[in-house]
Amino acid sequence: MTGSRSLAIDKLSGGYGDITVIRDVSLTVEPGKVVFVTGRNGVGKTTLIKLIAGQLAAQSGNIHFGDRDLRAEPPHSRRAAGIGYAPQESVVFDDLSVRDNLTLQYRDRDLARYEALFSSFPRLQERRAQRAGTLSGGEKKILSFCRAVAEDTDIVMLDEPTEGVQPENIERMASHVATDAAQGRGFLIVEQNLGFAERLADHTHVLDHGICVFDTPGGPGLRTRLAEKLAL
Repeated sequence: MTGSRSLAIDKLSGGYGDITVIRDVSLTVEPGKVVFVTGRNGVGKTTLIKLIAGQLAAQSGNIHFGDRDLRAEPPHSRRAAGIGYAPQESVVFDDLSVRDNLTLQYRDRDLARYEALFSSFPRLQERRAQRAGTLSGGEKKILSFCRAVAEDTDIVMLDEPTEGVQPENIERMASHVATDAAQGRGFLIVEQNLGFAERLADHTHVLDHGICVFDTPGGPGLRTRLAEKLAL
């Protein structure tokens, strides 16, 4: 993938059946940019990313990746188009080994594509023969993160990637995101860790009751701006 296409969401609405959770949300992820979506629990952040990934059907609005309209396309087509996704829950296949989790989507079982990630997260390599279901919650998150980041995609969507992860590993995650973004890859990250957002964000959107109530560029003071808004 070249990292040359933008992901553009325009007035997207949707939810579960007849229940509308997300209402008229718009955002853009340009090549090389890291965009965060944050907000309290239960305000629709995961629903938004599932709508973009195709796991939920949109009620209205548009999803464009470059000049391609993705709204009617199934999840596997969106992945094939160049949009990766690491979900918040059910992040690994528990009954498969760590190695199988990392290579399931490839015709080969070569782990060489994970060399840089194994350097940052050596325990994954050490436990490659271990059943993924025996990992801790934080280790499962790291496994899911590595799988998504190693894929050949233009955009990576991460839903609460730092949940349950130790601080030193969160910093390693941030380093990989920053490195890939510098090379032209776009990221859309749902996250409540404001320090992680302040470290990486080019732009952040705050959701409340399924509506974007605030958006702000990144940079110094982002954590304070977001904390003040989230306290409302």
